[in-house]
Amino acid sequence: MMQGWKQIWLLPIACILLATDVYAQQTQQQDSVVQLYGMVMTADSLRGLDGVSVTVKGKGRGTITNYQGVFSIAVLKGDVIEFSFVGYKSKTVTIPRNLQGDDYNIIQLLTSDTNYLPGTVIRARPTRPQFERDFVKADVPLDEYEMARQNTEAGKRAILMGSLPSDGKEAINYTLRKQANAAYYSGQLPPQNIMNPLAWREFIRAWKRGDFKRKK
Repeated sequence: MMQGWKQIWLLPIACILLATDVYAQQTQQQDSVVQLYGMVMTADSLRGLDGVSVTVKGKGRGTITNYQGVFSIAVLKGDVIEFSFVGYKSKTVTIPRNLQGDDYNIIQLLTSDTNYLPGTVIRARPTRPQFERDFVKADVPLDEYEMARQNTEAGKRAILMGSLPSDGKEAINYTLRKQANAAYYSGQLPPQNIMNPLAWREFIRAWKRGDFKRKK
């Protein structure tokens, strides 16, 4: 009986200790939040860099500088901040853990990074006889000949048109035609293709090609 009463008294005490620990952790985390702001500039001309990536390493968070090179982001004390930009060497800055206050400002200078590209060999353009000679002697496998022949058939073209997705130009043209057709027939019933001889002609051609046959 006494053991049961002890457990009843210990339960509230454990809850109080747990709540105190959670509150202390939250308070400590809030105290460690720092508002980092500053400016990223070129080291040679002191010009503000637009679009520099300012990321917190290992945290998946970050921001970019504006057109004047200014940035602002919330970080924690001890975080490692990385500044990276195409054509410049990346830099890292560590927020001091013993920082007094909740804000920290910095002016970060980036130096240009030299990238060496492989050498390019410039050769004279071949003459017409040389081009004709190489073109005639070009060895094209027979399977590519057969593939090109099959792709030019009407039936194969219809299958490719029905299976391949539309590119950006085709998609926007289809959308524009659909919007124009809806605006043209606004307030009235659009015509039915059942009375359109051109539509019947395409239907008969597709039937002869076998477009409506069940695919195994």
